[in-house]
Amino acid sequence: MQSTETLAYFERESQQRLNPSLTNPNWLVLRRRREILRAWLSRLPAGDLCVLDIGGRLQPYRPLLQHRGGRYLALDLRYTPLVSVVGRGEQMPFAAGTFDFVICTQMLEYAPEPAQVISEVYRVLRPGGSLFLSVPSVWLRDSESDAWRFMPPGLQILLGRFQKAEILPEGSSISGLFRSILACMVLFARPPVLGKLLCFTIVPVLNLAASGLEWLFPRFNDAFTANFSAWAQK
Repeated sequence: MQSTETLAYFERESQQRLNPSLTNPNWLVLRRRREILRAWLSRLPAGDLCVLDIGGRLQPYRPLLQHRGGRYLALDLRYTPLVSVVGRGEQMPFAAGTFDFVICTQMLEYAPEPAQVISEVYRVLRPGGSLFLSVPSVWLRDSESDAWRFMPPGLQILLGRFQKAEILPEGSSISGLFRSILACMVLFARPPVLGKLLCFTIVPVLNLAASGLEWLFPRFNDAFTANFSAWAQK
């Protein structure tokens, strides 16, 4: 039985991903992902929705759907107080045509068979249902199971069965470069306490600098963008 303190931890982590602070090295991309998703959610049909969150041990975007009611299920390999079903994305224990909307953010890079995950998403979506996907393109390998990086042409191939697919970068090359620098600074800082110090000193300054540079140079270049978001409709 998980404690209420553990539940509070996962809820707090989820909230920090939805509304990251300037001290977060990922502030640039998390903020942009939230903006993209907010705009795309207006495409969903009216009424209550049946939603599946793949890799949903954290659920930062669930609050954006609270006004829609319906049912919200989370599938993950590991149990947390927020996970409804423990299972693999390549073989989901749901009937075909169960869900109106599927969320899969920053999970596909860990899947042994990304194409099979997308095939399963297609199967469990109802006709007309939608997928919101977020994947890394430039990022440090953060675990032994981290296996893939994705570019728009590859995403178009993965999403080829869907009627429509739109792909947007989660920030320009400017934010991708700054985010990579910030992440490396914090990750490789020694002793580790120095990383925490950087988060409260250098990280906010560089986050704001990158945001300002994107405003000053609006001509968009996504060659070094950190992540891509995709919206696909069955």
